[in-house]
Amino acid sequence: MTGLPRLIAFYLPQFHPIPENDGWWGRGFTEWTNVTRTAPRFRGHYQPHLPADLGFYDLRLPEAREAQAALAREFGIHGFCYYHYWFNGRRILERPFTEVLASGSPDLPFCVCWANENWTRGWDGSGKVLLEQTYEDDDDRHHVRSLAPALRDERYIRVKDRPLVLIYRASRMPDPARAVGVWRDEARRAGVGEIYLCNVECASSEHGLAPKAGFDAGVEFAPDWTILDEPRRRNALWRAAAAVGLSPRAYAENRVHDYAEMARRMLAKPTPSYVRFPCVTPCWDNSARRRTNALIIDGSTPELYERWLRDAIRTFRPPSADENLVFVNGWNEWAEGNHLEPCQRWGRGYLEATRAAIGGPAVSRPVPAA
Repeated sequence: MTGLPRLIAFYLPQFHPIPENDGWWGRGFTEWTNVTRTAPRFRGHYQPHLPADLGFYDLRLPEAREAQAALAREFGIHGFCYYHYWFNGRRILERPFTEVLASGSPDLPFCVCWANENWTRGWDGSGKVLLEQTYEDDDDRHHVRSLAPALRDERYIRVKDRPLVLIYRASRMPDPARAVGVWRDEARRAGVGEIYLCNVECASSEHGLAPKAGFDAGVEFAPDWTILDEPRRRNALWRAAAAVGLSPRAYAENRVHDYAEMARRMLAKPTPSYVRFPCVTPCWDNSARRRTNALIIDGSTPELYERWLRDAIRTFRPPSADENLVFVNGWNEWAEGNHLEPCQRWGRGYLEATRAAIGGPAVSRPVPAA
């Protein structure tokens, strides 16, 4: 027996204004800007996703971060995995995590995931690169040294007494295996000791990379784009119907998939020969960030999410009790529709489902009106 899993929720820090976003998108821009201006694209489409208990918080406020941690603890979330942005020595959106580290509060376990992608104007469809991600051995060493204080923090999540570090797009490194060696070597030099490195399987190029590049494990990403079925109403007949107004154009202009089918396909993936931590998502809908070609996973409910999380926990075979990790995507990705934080439609439904899935008290959740 390996005991109860440690649930780790991905955490987005983009809920406070920064000079870069002011310049790129307009003064005062935060994640809430996109969230509040979206609307349903077809009948029954759940948009906008609006916060309930925590409101439109500002992550510069310690009270907001404390309230998040209190909710996470209450409903069985072990800790947060903070997205961390580093561009050849330049950090961005770093203030919430920096203050968590400096203040010692909230007292909730955490780890970091280096979100090593170019920063682009993807939200307006232009794809223009705003901050380019580059890779050099010296920069990797500087990066690890900059993370050392966090990795030594007593709240930092450890696996086999080794700080847990995730890299989101390891396949984009020129030589992932070499980079892994540099990270491990520099962590030892910095006095951190051995680290537990994982790559996130967020794209087909990441699948199976962990053993090839020397990572300790992979982390599944949900949704896994490689297993999705055909989008709803996207064949030739439906496109013709949309062209003459007999079907909503939203189905032709966006990719709409079924949540229950996506969860079924995620659970049906073959077990790899290496350690891969499972991941589930309460929902996914990035139409708040996309004028067209949004990816919408439709039909999620707390009950379906709870069933998926239960099955993911039941079928995972961790090699040790300390490696019994399950990830949730995510805690607060409001503009991608994947949030455990309470919303105005479902209230605390997804948090209650999380607690129930790991053996906490079940709660009757009435279905809200559409």
